[in-house]
Amino acid sequence: MTNFFTHKFRKKSPIKIIGMIVFGTIAIVGLAILFGFVLMWLWNWLMPDIFGLTTITYWQAVGLFILLKILLGGCGGSSGGKKKSSKHNNRTCKNESKTDFSKWKHYDKFWKEEGDQHFKDYLKRQENPLQDNDPKSELE
Repeated sequence: MTNFFTHKFRKKSPIKIIGMIVFGTIAIVGLAILFGFVLMWLWNWLMPDIFGLTTITYWQAVGLFILLKILLGGCGGSSGGKKKSSKHNNRTCKNESKTDFSKWKHYDKFWKEEGDQHFKDYLKRQENPLQDNDPKSELE
């Protein structure tokens, strides 16, 4: 990381470097303030009307954002410091999904033709479970 900074700031004067740091700090603080006000405005506009909740202040909105970021989003870190590409995640998802949904197009036709009768048979088996224990009676 030291080499990165040395390379990036090699030909810049100290005044430009300080200016970039000050500008970056002001930009980050400005975006945080803006985001807090946007979150407060959205909450106060929607939540009291929809759910009957009370309005919140700016600092409550910032606290709510921080709490949600911790609980739901983490702090931007990844597990083990290794980032995986979205292509890898898509491949993993596709490989783990082993359900064949192509047969579902026949479901409606099956239910209309045979489903009701099979459901009635199932209910009879549930009402009389002792008769269903003898597998020879079904084969004969």
